[in-house]
Amino acid sequence: MDTTPREGLDERLAHPRYPRSNGYDAHWVVENQMGPNALWLLEWLAPALGLEELRPGARVLDLGCGRAMTSVFLAREYDAQVTAADLWIAPDDNARRIAEAGFADQVLPVHAEAHDLPFAEASFDAIVSIDAYQYFGTNDLYLPTLTRLLKPGGRIGVVVPALREEPVGTEPPEHLAPWWEPDWWCFHSPDWWRRQWTRSGAVEVEAADWLQDGWRDWLLWCEIVAEASPEEFHRTMARRVAEAVRADEGRALGFVRLVGRRR
Repeated sequence: MDTTPREGLDERLAHPRYPRSNGYDAHWVVENQMGPNALWLLEWLAPALGLEELRPGARVLDLGCGRAMTSVFLAREYDAQVTAADLWIAPDDNARRIAEAGFADQVLPVHAEAHDLPFAEASFDAIVSIDAYQYFGTNDLYLPTLTRLLKPGGRIGVVVPALREEPVGTEPPEHLAPWWEPDWWCFHSPDWWRRQWTRSGAVEVEAADWLQDGWRDWLLWCEIVAEASPEEFHRTMARRVAEAVRADEGRALGFVRLVGRRR
């Protein structure tokens, strides 16, 4: 049984940049995390994506929703009807979590792979993806196949772990070499992502920007997860990522926010 101290989590997670996220139980957030703090990242994305402008009951696809925290956030904060799609978390597990949060009538969990989405064209008013798009969206041909699910003029918004600048050559930044994972080659710069989305012809890019001091948020979150997660796997991963982010100090690692409007 995990006996990691968890006192004061709400106070430690209270962040002036993310007032909406502060309204969620910190233990619930830590227990259901699967990477960087998804609520913080979604709250950063929200104004650029125009979530406040959506009509009540607007249909939103939460792609790569993990344990559906972001889906609950979209339903609670923006009164959206959310399709919570994930490959790794079973719909029954997410359905239980969603019902416990009180949003069973607004959030529908589904099992779906990003390249085989079972939805009709123009099904959604908006598409959201937090800390997931980098694993499938770097393919040059992917964005047009995804944005067909948007209504004309609908927006897609994603936040991904990123690099401030593209590395030169085939080696990672030297100071990150001790921690570098092959998966991290899917991290790209804001300019790379802007070019990728622009040349697709599928969207008009409205944002491709860097989260100022995002590394500090990432480090704080990793330190908390390393201490308070009930799962050893997540505590171990958080410690390792924290080491890399601490050594980097914002030189390379951070987050990019992307928003595009379907043409």
